[in-house]
Amino acid sequence: MHQFEVHALYELPPVAGIDVSFTNSSLWMMIAISAASLLFIFSARNPSLVPGRLQSFGELTYEFVANMIRDNAGKEGMKYFPFVFTLFVFVLFCNMLGMIPYSFTVTSHLIVTFALASAVFLLVTGVGFIRHGIGFLKLFVPSGIPVALLPLLVVIELISYLTRPVSLSVRLFANMMAGHTMLKVFGGFAVAFLSAGGVMSAGAIAPVAMMVAFTGLEFLIAFLQAYVFTILTCIYLNDAIHLDH
Repeated sequence: MHQFEVHALYELPPVAGIDVSFTNSSLWMMIAISAASLLFIFSARNPSLVPGRLQSFGELTYEFVANMIRDNAGKEGMKYFPFVFTLFVFVLFCNMLGMIPYSFTVTSHLIVTFALASAVFLLVTGVGFIRHGIGFLKLFVPSGIPVALLPLLVVIELISYLTRPVSLSVRLFANMMAGHTMLKVFGGFAVAFLSAGGVMSAGAIAPVAMMVAFTGLEFLIAFLQAYVFTILTCIYLNDAIHLDH
């Protein structure tokens, strides 16, 4: 499990008892932000009517997130496009960079995913109260429910709402950690078979082929987890904007 360990790269004195040292996690977050920023800056640097590869990537990513917001939060949700787009790109790049050998997967740590989920939760709650005032509490009162069941269902809806940051963060963290652990385990098996039977033996080809397949699957999961995290954010925004139940 050493691939998930956080190491201090540059020691800094504690601030109010909190360790603020620059770590490998901080480094890879900065790499993800820098890589994403450079990619989108260069993709929009010289726009043309017939887009090149970089411009196509930037435009497709923009439209992908914009359609996600329109489909799940309506046109009013486009006000929050910068936040949702940044969230999607950051999670996606952290997931993908974590696939590089000897790198660090930032999203495999619960504290990081919980911080992102908490930002979503605070934004959605703030939007709900700003737009609807105290009427936002109607979100916890299902319509068409018998009065006798109302207290129980309100409590259930409130608990469900308050646990959103937990479910959102654990889903991303657990999938990334489990996937990388699986790759590590099967990678160890593949190396053991190669050492025992030689590169071209039948017993070595099978585990290596499985590793290639699992690696491709993990790339797909890395994208899907960024997509799921973002689309749930859009759904939560829709609840706050429209009070749909």
